[in-house]
Amino acid sequence: MADLTALSVSPTLLTPPTAAPSAAELAKRGQIKQTAQKFETSFLSVMLGQMFEGTDTAAPFGGGPGEAMFKSFLTEAMAKKMTDAGGVGISAAVQREMLKMQGLHA
Repeated sequence: MADLTALSVSPTLLTPPTAAPSAAELAKRGQIKQTAQKFETSFLSVMLGQMFEGTDTAAPFGGGPGEAMFKSFLTEAMAKKMTDAGGVGISAAVQREMLKMQGLHA
């Protein structure tokens, strides 16, 4: 008769392997991240614009008539730098929600 001793199987063999994300999924994740960061930059730009709305730069160091026009460029650049440095957490939250909406795991 054959010897019927208990066999042990590694638990890792019982779980199905996790498939690597496809190129299309990686591209979609990249687009979602970029969109979330653009949203945060836009939000911060509006917030900074409102914050600087009441500031007055009178002579002799005032910017003259062009100052109002270029102030929006300054706030946009500041918002972009803030987002690139990690932002205030808006893009991470937006990214998580967008991934959920697309059926992707965060």
